[in-house]
Amino acid sequence: MEKVTLGSSPLEASRIAYGCWRIATTGDTKTDLLTARNAVLAAVEAGITLFDLADIYCRGRAESAFGQVLHEHPSLRKKILIATKCGIRFEGDPAGAPYRYDSTAEHIIRSCEGSLRRLGVDRIDLFQIHRPDWLMDIDEVVKAFQKLEKQGKVRDFGVSNFTPTQVEALGKVMLKNAELPIVVHQMEISLAQLAAFTDGTLDQCQMNNITPLAWSPLGSGFLADGGKDPLPSQAGYETAAIIAELDEIAAAHSSTRTAIALAWLLRHPAKIVPIIGSTNPDRITAAAAAAKITLTREEWYRLLTAAKGSLP
Repeated sequence: MEKVTLGSSPLEASRIAYGCWRIATTGDTKTDLLTARNAVLAAVEAGITLFDLADIYCRGRAESAFGQVLHEHPSLRKKILIATKCGIRFEGDPAGAPYRYDSTAEHIIRSCEGSLRRLGVDRIDLFQIHRPDWLMDIDEVVKAFQKLEKQGKVRDFGVSNFTPTQVEALGKVMLKNAELPIVVHQMEISLAQLAAFTDGTLDQCQMNNITPLAWSPLGSGFLADGGKDPLPSQAGYETAAIIAELDEIAAAHSSTRTAIALAWLLRHPAKIVPIIGSTNPDRITAAAAAAKITLTREEWYRLLTAAKGSLP
């Protein structure tokens, strides 16, 4: 699969990434390991090298299951990039606390060390703040990042779900005080969710050489075979017109609507990296086929028009 350089870092990743959100949902160690093993190995076989995790995915079990797959197949470590995230704390941690965001230096460092332990690795390739903390102290975040980088525990850094002004604020201080760039910004992008195209996020990514990572690139499955466990914000997605256009273009390419929906993201000059999340090996392979498809400008705009209804 074609590779893309992540921002201004030396890291090279596959054009499509694999998201590990659902690889350990049952809580049964043997079942989750089987799911993780089948999914991860299928993704590697399809040419995927970037694997996206977070400390909260399945409450840490996703990282543990992924780490066990690496333990079984140690040669994989040199072939892949591991990305994980921190900054969300569940209700009741500690007792009486609400669900919230936490970007204190103490929590960032503790979370990183926990992820390293669960993954069974010495270094995380890409470490991201999962959600913007309303109480985020930028200087404190930068000091934590700088410490982790100097200790060799993290190679590069990024953010997730930030606004353009939050990226700008953190990015400027990171460069000035620690000479550390933001190399990726992970956000929801799909034909069903176009905000990144209109709120300045993708413009900023191109301007500052930040690679966009697209979570839920199939709109929680609404752009594929039907919605699966959508977030509350995704429940109202209207995709009938989009699907009709996807199917027509897919037929012209002898492909599938899933691959065309992903190819639509790949066509953008910001070099969006879609993160696919199915645990079905056949669907992983089918989705990875998107990397071989190049849509024409006309096909791209046909899909955009189907998504928006009309152009401004």
